[in-house]
Amino acid sequence: MTIAPPTADVTTSPAWLELRAAVAELQPLQVHDGSIPDAASHVAAAEHCARIRRSLDELSPAFPHDAEYLNAARSDLEKWEAQGFGIPDFHDSLVAFHPERHRVDGLRHLVVFPMYTQNGSTDRLLEAVLVEVVWPDFIAELEQTYTNALFVPIRFLDFTAGYDTNSAVLFPETVSIVIGGADGDRDTGRARELPPFTWGAIFADREAARFRRVTRAAAEITKLDLPADARRLLDDQRLAEQTFVLWDLIHDRTHMRGDLPFDPFMIKQRMPFFLYSLEELRCDLTAFRAAVELVRAEDTDAVTREHAQLAQYAILFDRMFRFPLTGDRVRNYDGLGGQLLFAWLHQRNVLHWTDTALAVDWAEVPDAVVALSDAIDELYWRSIDRPKTAHWLAAYELIRGVLDPHPASRWARGLPDEILEGAPKGMTDAVLDDEFPLSMFYEALAKKMGDVIESTKGITGASA
Repeated sequence: MTIAPPTADVTTSPAWLELRAAVAELQPLQVHDGSIPDAASHVAAAEHCARIRRSLDELSPAFPHDAEYLNAARSDLEKWEAQGFGIPDFHDSLVAFHPERHRVDGLRHLVVFPMYTQNGSTDRLLEAVLVEVVWPDFIAELEQTYTNALFVPIRFLDFTAGYDTNSAVLFPETVSIVIGGADGDRDTGRARELPPFTWGAIFADREAARFRRVTRAAAEITKLDLPADARRLLDDQRLAEQTFVLWDLIHDRTHMRGDLPFDPFMIKQRMPFFLYSLEELRCDLTAFRAAVELVRAEDTDAVTREHAQLAQYAILFDRMFRFPLTGDRVRNYDGLGGQLLFAWLHQRNVLHWTDTALAVDWAEVPDAVVALSDAIDELYWRSIDRPKTAHWLAAYELIRGVLDPHPASRWARGLPDEILEGAPKGMTDAVLDDEFPLSMFYEALAKKMGDVIESTKGITGASA
């Protein structure tokens, strides 16, 4: 099948506007798990679902590459209604949706699922979103080296309330499905297992838009003199989007590559939050390292070299300015990673805060950042020969060698034997919610940047 970007603007079509309105009217009837337990609401819910199905019928011709998925979505809506609006089970439509098979720049997808939106809504409500793939030629070429068959970079065209938030991802694991249990598969009666997830989509336009707004404000507040190419990155939304695609392509694949302890992403067990900090930072710094190598390689083409240079600025500024100041101070692992990078550069005299102005020795940045990447890689390499809790302690020592722990930290004072000899849970429980508080620099910056960061909620490339 020949795949080509559409010519019509689906976002203004009556069918899409009707679908979006029906979803918005259905959501208040749902509870946290996505079900509609109030029988008195079922008539209205059935009417809204019928409107959604009719809209899908009208919109389907614009998405021939998603025909199987859209048919399954209509069917899953019918099953949900027929079974009394219990916990929604969109297993069949989830299995049928394969955006990773059609990575074509400008290709659009219509997505309708009951789901929670990470960093957005924790409720599994029905959501609808129109997206467009971001897949420039240089990324298609680069992916031949940095292979990542699951990665789908996208931009927003329109969305329902769950994405009028800070969420910048569309992940299959957030979709409401029913697995296992006595009933098993609704059609066959057999026990159903979790389906394999074959794609993960990241909204490059939201990432780029909030980066541009936050970094521009932070540079002005701190009086940071930006290089000309960095200023160009802040002035050009599409250039920033493509730069973030390069970053995300390499970051995303890194979670399962390298000298890793088992389950490196640490999503299957409860661990101290600073382990998550190091894992996310490791992936970002691996992308930074790759960008440095691409810039320095003689055979890198001009377009890729340009974006690789810009990716270094994107990783550096997003990590230093946005991450530490976003979210609360309860186990904020991304915030901690940003603090660590800033302090690492400051303590190596690559970054300077003098006379209330920030300055950076730009030529020294690549090697200094790669050195932090080396330190984390060494920690991971050693961890293969260490017990789990010994790895935790070593990771803590790496961080506290750069950042000061909270004065009340039990970890910093040395955990007592009864905790060290007990189950790992005791060590995790002993970590403070804000084990490594913000420095005075960041406390002052937060007061001036709070409104700017809050203003990025719901931002898209079109609204930047």
